[in-house]
Amino acid sequence: MSTSHDGRTADHGTHDVICIGAGPTGLACAIEAKRARMDTLVIDKGCLCNSLYHYPANMLFFTTPERMEIGDLPMTTVGGKPTRAEALKYYRRAVEHYGIETHLYETVGQIEKDGRTFVVHTRDAAGAAKEYHSRKVIIATGYYDLPNYLGIPGEGLPHVSHYFTDAHPYWNQDVVVIGGKNSAAEAALDLFRGGARVTLVHRDKEMGKSLKYWVKPDIENRIRAGEIRAMFSSRVTRIEAGQVWVRNATHESAVPAARVFAMTGYHPDFEFLERQGIRLDPETRRPEIDADTLETNVPGIYVAGVVVGGKQTSDIFIENGRFHGRQIISAITGKGKIDEAAPVALPGE
Repeated sequence: MSTSHDGRTADHGTHDVICIGAGPTGLACAIEAKRARMDTLVIDKGCLCNSLYHYPANMLFFTTPERMEIGDLPMTTVGGKPTRAEALKYYRRAVEHYGIETHLYETVGQIEKDGRTFVVHTRDAAGAAKEYHSRKVIIATGYYDLPNYLGIPGEGLPHVSHYFTDAHPYWNQDVVVIGGKNSAAEAALDLFRGGARVTLVHRDKEMGKSLKYWVKPDIENRIRAGEIRAMFSSRVTRIEAGQVWVRNATHESAVPAARVFAMTGYHPDFEFLERQGIRLDPETRRPEIDADTLETNVPGIYVAGVVVGGKQTSDIFIENGRFHGRQIISAITGKGKIDEAAPVALPGE
């Protein structure tokens, strides 16, 4: 590395592959590249497996351990389903085992073409500009960092969050959870068991049909018993200090809320993809790719993981996204299309 006259730190070497995103899919891509004897670098704006790190502390994955494995490394768990802590430990060990070079807490800005290579521009946590050169780039940035905002007054107040981690700080407090899918149900249950007074607000007439099989009866029984208050066919119209306003078909009312968790889902960074010249479908926001190689309309730039699905973030998850690395590296090395099909069963099925 050296520093240019404008203060930018440059990497003199040219990598074979740079993976943007250090989640399970990005790591799987890097491992496949490393196994193909490629010089590989992984860059992420957060910590290793940043999205998984921000999952609820007591979260249980809706799958079995072998479906989360990468690099042919076995994942061991105490129970039948991996916990957040077990998953984070596993992916740390996978990086260590394969000796994957990772640059964390660096945000990628622009990817420029320079002859036969790409220049990847980043800024580290201190704001210093850096650049790296690579023959190929794989974008596996996931979607968990960008919440689906409600677009209502008060959503930016300090006591409002789109992420839930732990129930303990909200003991004996009024908490509103917005949403009706797994993340909302699990947050409501955890908060209830942590001693919070929970109100769940959902725009539909009942909880989502895709609830985990062990969560569905639990949340429904808590609602039926009155232990968790549920306001169905309702929506939050504004948030104020200490309360939220909820409207249903007939009237609007204020609900006490010392804390609000808006568990309304997340989406990929479409603007980042378009900034690199990748064309997206105007409706689905799926990137334009070769289905066999996952190469985008920008030659040499590939996509992997959930970003492949555009708005349909439920189509791709760790269980099938982890195979994208094998697919991409096979294409880069000229081995051709992979015959074996990656499993696409929903998590837990």
